[in-house]
Amino acid sequence: MRSELQKLVTEMVQKEIPLALAKREFEMAFLREILSRNGGNFSVTAKKVGIHRNTLYRKIGQHSDTMSYTDVSRPDASAGSVV
Repeated sequence: MRSELQKLVTEMVQKEIPLALAKREFEMAFLREILSRNGGNFSVTAKKVGIHRNTLYRKIGQHSDTMSYTDVSRPDASAGSVV
């Protein structure tokens, strides 16, 4: 698994993806996968990942909008699509 992750990290670095966007993409994929495995149950998912249910709702809602790479490097930029 670590080698697969390392390949992904290498690819993201080569494409000059900002760290903030990489973190957000990972967190969203991670949370959505666990949420899916728990049948969409936010309470169970929140307990499994060790965060409060309201925090999970916020994180899922916060990341549900797509964002462009420039949005991460320029906090004042409006949301756009991921390139």
